Amino acid sequence: MLFWSILIVTTVISLVATLRVKAAIHHWSRVRAASGETGAECARRILSAAGIHDVDIVPGNSFLGDHYDPIHKRLVLSPDHYRGSSVAALGIAAHECGHAIQHKIAYKPLTWRMASVGATTYANQLVTWLPLIFLFTGGFGHFRGVTATTYLLFMAGGWGVIMLFNLITLPVEFDASRRAVLILDKMNFLADAEERAGVKKVLTTAGWTYVAAFITSLLYTLYYLLPLLLGNRRN
Repeated sequence: MLFWSILIVTTVISLVATLRVKAAIHHWSRVRAASGETGAECARRILSAAGIHDVDIVPGNSFLGDHYDPIHKRLVLSPDHYRGSSVAALGIAAHECGHAIQHKIAYKPLTWRMASVGATTYANQLVTWLPLIFLFTGGFGHFRGVTATTYLLFMAGGWGVIMLFNLITLPVEFDASRRAVLILDKMNFLADAEERAGVKKVLTTAGWTYVAAFITSLLYTLYYLLPLLLGNRRN
């Protein structure tokens, strides 16, 4: 019963966060920025001003697919944000530039997140497939020597790694958003208080999706960890 309660709660939290960011982006994507510059042009100017000349700015192929790839040094913007000149396009382009700037200055939380990507990938695989394996093979009875405690340890460890990754992600994302607003103001991309409010609305709502991911991973970590700490056993 507790598992299903956590599943419902975390699903609702994630859904609300996603719907909010989509609504904010949809609204501010229809508001043209007075500067008339596209997201790609905005990104090029910001990176150039920051002395970053080795990052490619390329169009992506999916909605909300905007991201900075520190491995290949690519700044990817979704089609609407790459070619569009809306308030949302400028805000998101500046946010991704914030990550490129973090990379240049070796911002510690970004360095930690990059270093933990591999472990988090394995952890995601573990928490996805281990419950299914036990479900479709009849549970612990088919695995000699495997106990409920061992299962809880693996699941708590996997979710713990994911939770720590999501925790590290929070300062990375909020710092990039803070940098974005400051840079857009400093470089006169924003014409008035309305455009500034629009950028902050888009970036703030986007930030809550990362908060939702952290809450989700924290709840699942506690779900598997507390029985171990309290000395209980679950079949």
